[in-house]
Amino acid sequence: MRLLSTRFCLALVATVLPLRAADKPHAGTDGHHPVVWTNDDLERLHGRGLISVVGQVDPEEPTPSLPAMYLETRDPEWYAKQAATLRDELERTQAQLRDYQQAIDDARNLKESTGGLDLVGEDFAITPEAGIQILQQRVTEEQARLDDLEELARRNDIEPGTLRGE
Repeated sequence: MRLLSTRFCLALVATVLPLRAADKPHAGTDGHHPVVWTNDDLERLHGRGLISVVGQVDPEEPTPSLPAMYLETRDPEWYAKQAATLRDELERTQAQLRDYQQAIDDARNLKESTGGLDLVGEDFAITPEAGIQILQQRVTEEQARLDDLEELARRNDIEPGTLRGE
């Protein structure tokens, strides 16, 4: 009997609660008509201290002057540093490519070579040709970055000699 009465009470509560929730107004609705706020309404509420409007500037106060932003793309020294870094990286990769090709040529001709191939480094390749291809791709990418820097300098009216360190 207790089990039956418990189930009856739970069923009654489960049917009554959704009905009560449907009778209440939903949050954010104020009756059936939407309220349109005008600037006069906002001024009136602001005067009473009921709202705060963010982003308005008092016309009597002078606006603070912002310091001139430093744009590195307008600085010739920045271009010189970037170009020097890219040139050093390009030269290093080209030297790696030359050494790699020389080691392969020496191995093909059964000559003794003083250096070896780095099979553990980041540019590990299964075949010597794949290794050459990886290094050539790196040279191409570094040359493209240097070309992009030169193009950016040209668009920002930086003298061409600046990138060459002149």
